Amino acid sequence: MDALYSSGVLFAERLQSGPPWLERFWLWVTCLADPKCIFIVFFPLAYFLDRKVGVAVLWIGLISEWLNIVAKWFLFGERPFWWVYESGLSSKEKVLLRQFPVSCETGPGSPSGHCMITGAALWPIATALTALASQHSTSWLVKLTPFVVYFCLLLAVGLSRIFILAHFPHQVLGGIVAGAALGWMLEARVPAEKKLSFYLATSLALLLGAIGLYWSMVALGVDIDWSIHLATKWCLNPEWIRVDTRPFASLCRDTASALGLGLATHSSLYAQLRHKRPGWKQRAAGAGLALAALQGLNNTAQPEKVGLWYGLNFLKYASFPWVVVALVPWLVRSLPLTQTRPRSE
Repeated sequence: MDALYSSGVLFAERLQSGPPWLERFWLWVTCLADPKCIFIVFFPLAYFLDRKVGVAVLWIGLISEWLNIVAKWFLFGERPFWWVYESGLSSKEKVLLRQFPVSCETGPGSPSGHCMITGAALWPIATALTALASQHSTSWLVKLTPFVVYFCLLLAVGLSRIFILAHFPHQVLGGIVAGAALGWMLEARVPAEKKLSFYLATSLALLLGAIGLYWSMVALGVDIDWSIHLATKWCLNPEWIRVDTRPFASLCRDTASALGLGLATHSSLYAQLRHKRPGWKQRAAGAGLALAALQGLNNTAQPEKVGLWYGLNFLKYASFPWVVVALVPWLVRSLPLTQTRPRSE
């Protein structure tokens, strides 16, 4: 196995030897594929493209992120790139571990969360675009274009994760395969018009299931936080080790989003609009307004105390679905420039 990890370091060296503009590209790609973007970028964009697709993106995103957390806990023997400093690699190979702020992540290495979660969540969008292309063209090239772009994007995400030394190549490959498989399996299982109790039960199940698994493994003597210890020990700048890169930050985001989706779809504002189909002006205005609102909420100052941080983070992500599904569509219908003749779905 050491040879596998050593070859991964050398592959990262090859990627890092490219021109400066390529470095900026890889950093942009890895930021675009951050799991948080599923909730604050891809979900609102997909929702105003098509409601069912948007809900599928959010639902598959939160389920796949939870599964990624659990998978990493079970694969606790998989090494993050921090292992390089603890390994018997040569000094030359250790020097290759350049420090990027985005690479100081505290979760175990396999499978890559960026590849797995992004791959799963974007699958419904690729499917929807393929269906749309099939309605307007009989060419196989046109029909396959969405999935070609989808897999090229995942490949770029994987290479960016290797470039910033967040993952080894085999961990990236595992994430891509797992993400595509999850997207394919979960797309047909996205809940539609479920009772509020279903979303509440799902949120609790995700929270209690992860906590129960965590403490069970701790009771068995497994040090689940070993990767956090390595990151704390070897990260060049301690400020780069952010709370939002930790597994329980992702868990907080997932449980809050599941609950928030239920509250949004059972709100009075959503009930007024559920049978209305907005025009393209309303969709464009809604997408822009939702993106701005979620970015603003996401960038609000976070408290330094960990307990307060998790509490505020939960409230933020629980509010995101309500903003996208209920508040923004209601506001957009009130704007004079976007008012069109309503059509029934």
